[in-house]
Amino acid sequence: MKWFLDMFSSTLGRKLVMALTGLFLITFLIVHLIGNLQLLKDDGGHAFNVYAEFMSTNPLIQTVSKVNFALILIHVIWSVILTKKNRDARGPQGYAVTTSKSSIWSSRNMGILGTIILVFLVVHLKDFWAVMHYGDMQKVNYDGKEVRDIYTVVAYSFSQLWYVALYCICMAAVGFHLWHGFISAFQTLGLNHLKYNPVINFVGKSFSVIVPALFALIPIWMFLF
Repeated sequence: MKWFLDMFSSTLGRKLVMALTGLFLITFLIVHLIGNLQLLKDDGGHAFNVYAEFMSTNPLIQTVSKVNFALILIHVIWSVILTKKNRDARGPQGYAVTTSKSSIWSSRNMGILGTIILVFLVVHLKDFWAVMHYGDMQKVNYDGKEVRDIYTVVAYSFSQLWYVALYCICMAAVGFHLWHGFISAFQTLGLNHLKYNPVINFVGKSFSVIVPALFALIPIWMFLF
C-alpha cells in the first residue's frame, strides 16, 4: 500500500491522476453533448425533458454522476497542486526564457483556464442541477407520464445575453484547456508513439475545437431562434 501512496504523492503520480481523470471527463463531455443537442430539436423540449428525466433517475447514471463529481474535484485539486509545484520549481523569477516553441499558450495557462471552467461549473450547477434536484419545478405530461420541465429552465437562461456570452467564453476556455490536456494525457500515460502521434494530435485538436463549438452553438441558437 505504501508504494501506491508514494506513487500518487509524487509529481509523476499526480500527472497520472490528472491524465486518467481528464480522459474520463472527456468521455463525460461527449455524453453530455449528445444529451444537450436534444435542445435543438423543434419539439417544445420533449426530447430534452425525457433525456434529463432518465439521466436524473436512472441508478447507474446517478452512480456515474457522483463518480464524475468526485473526479472533477480530484482533477481540480491535483491541478492546483501541480501548478504550485511547477511555480515553486521555477522560483520567484520563473524561467529566463519562455518561447512559443517550448510551450504553447494553453499549456502555460492551464491554471487560469481551469479556474474559469471551475467558476462556470459552479454557476452551471447552481442554475440547472440544483434547480432540477431541489427546485419547485413545473411538470409536463408525455404519454401519461409526468416529467420535470427542465427545458423551460434552460430556455429562460439562454434567453439572457449575458448568460449566453458567459457560456461561450467558458466553452472557449474548455477548448484551450482540451487543446493541451487531450494530447498531454496520452503522453503521460505513455500512449504516444511516432507512428500514432499525428493521429492523436489530429483527434485531440479536432475534439478541442468541435466539442466546445457545438456546446456553444446550443445557447446561441436558442437565443437567436
